[in-house]
Amino acid sequence: MNSFKTKARLLLVTAFLYGCKTPKYLTNKVPNDMEVYLLIGQSNMAGRAIIEPQDSDSLEHVFLFTGEKGNIWNKAVNPLNTYSTVRKKLSMQKLGPGYAFAKAMIKANPNKNIGLVVNAKGGTSIEEWAPNGTLYQQAVIRTSKALKNGVLKGVLWHQGESNTAHYNTYMPKLITLIKAIRNDFNLPNLPFVVGQLSPDKPERINFNKMLLELPKSIIHTAVVKTDSTSTIDKTHFDSASQRLLGRRYAEEMLKLLD
Repeated sequence: MNSFKTKARLLLVTAFLYGCKTPKYLTNKVPNDMEVYLLIGQSNMAGRAIIEPQDSDSLEHVFLFTGEKGNIWNKAVNPLNTYSTVRKKLSMQKLGPGYAFAKAMIKANPNKNIGLVVNAKGGTSIEEWAPNGTLYQQAVIRTSKALKNGVLKGVLWHQGESNTAHYNTYMPKLITLIKAIRNDFNLPNLPFVVGQLSPDKPERINFNKMLLELPKSIIHTAVVKTDSTSTIDKTHFDSASQRLLGRRYAEEMLKLLD
């Protein structure tokens, strides 16, 4: 009799479990072979452009790191800086270059899976991104957690609007940042792509020229130019320009990966 009751209970439990819906986060199976990219910087990396209809869908084979317990990855959908641990208020997070970047990377390698760790904060200077600071440490901590599902393949950096007045002291600080990230992840040749600022203000001309010298100063780096772009306020790129920059980031990253 006891054996019969036990079997009956097991049958009831099994029937109940099969009748339950699988939690949403379990239906989106997270791969363990992702190529992970870290996206950091200030407001243009966080994104301030309008998210237009063509930028609203989730991307296939592209995952966004959330860091949330039980659901650390979501399918990538804008705004990508939503889960940044250092960002400003959520309503400010809009379209950055990361969406078009990931879209172009998947188009070039349709059989791969991409993971994005986006941890940008508007209005920050490169000094605030120093290796001993909170912004840097948060980026490293979150990336380290993300690497449980893949390998780090590259870094996208867009920052500088807060440093144009002292552009002549910027390069050594940027090189220090690059070397620190490579050292922390034991990847001495980790590709690192930086973006120029909007040329809408003349004081940025010298800064943009300075950035072009980066590949001569440290190997496996590249610079995304901002010619043919436009802004919404002479600082923040508009939607079309963010898509253009994202594609350019992908082009440079693919070159470095090759």
